[in-house]
Amino acid sequence: MIPKLIAEFPDRKIRLVVCERRLGANGKISSLAQLAPLAKHDILLVNDSDILVAPDYLRTVMTELSRTGLGLVTCLYRGIPGAGLWSKLEALGISTDFMPGVVAAQQIERGMRFGLGSTLAFRRGDLEKIGGFAAITDYLADDYELGRRIAQLGSRVELSSQVVATHLPAYDFRGFFSHQLRWARTVRASRPGGYFGLLLTFTLPWALAVLLICPGITATFLFAVAVIARFVMAGASTTILLGDRKALRWLWLLPVRDLLAVVIWFAGCFGRQIIWRGERFTLERGKLIPS
Repeated sequence: MIPKLIAEFPDRKIRLVVCERRLGANGKISSLAQLAPLAKHDILLVNDSDILVAPDYLRTVMTELSRTGLGLVTCLYRGIPGAGLWSKLEALGISTDFMPGVVAAQQIERGMRFGLGSTLAFRRGDLEKIGGFAAITDYLADDYELGRRIAQLGSRVELSSQVVATHLPAYDFRGFFSHQLRWARTVRASRPGGYFGLLLTFTLPWALAVLLICPGITATFLFAVAVIARFVMAGASTTILLGDRKALRWLWLLPVRDLLAVVIWFAGCFGRQIIWRGERFTLERGKLIPS
């Protein structure tokens, strides 16, 4: 792709750099540690490789980063599912669970204390103050660590007004569950308090449990209220927060997604083994230890 871009836009300063050295367990951050010294400007922008942005994205993010006291700009994102049920369930989880959780964390903590891999815009000087990319080459949640460390400098981390999109693969069940379990164990390693607090957010499973344990008119009424509230909040999250009306087509899958979320959460409470990009690691205080 890069050679094609260079050929298509010969008047632009585009350079292909091949990073052959492995400086840590996190291959992405290892590459960034080698690329950063070659960057010519003070502002650095890092995205995951599967991110789709709007034409005015770069201008907006750079304008936002120029605000006084702001150290890092990051973006909410929505999922663009591939073919199949499991990809749609992951997209639904991003829109109705993960992104609302990010906004809730921002409100509870009175500001962002972490970044999202969809967008990480920051200054070279702040990166150097936290030890550069070399300081996080062994962390799985590199986006979280980068945002957390910049916030510890006293600089603000804020969500951009831009919402980007991530392309999701066409999972089979095994791929879906493995990816979700990796996410769960990553969150548990990075934010253990927040992870166990997620148990309180499982509206439909809790309402169903009450209905099964204490059947009756009151329990049925409460279950109906919980179902309606969950669907209304999920619809608001996808349309108002993320501007994604297409996700409404999969909203009927929400009960399936919510029940699976409990299983994944419970599985995420145990074990530290993950598979990432075909490699097996053990998580040790957020760091990747090759298994």
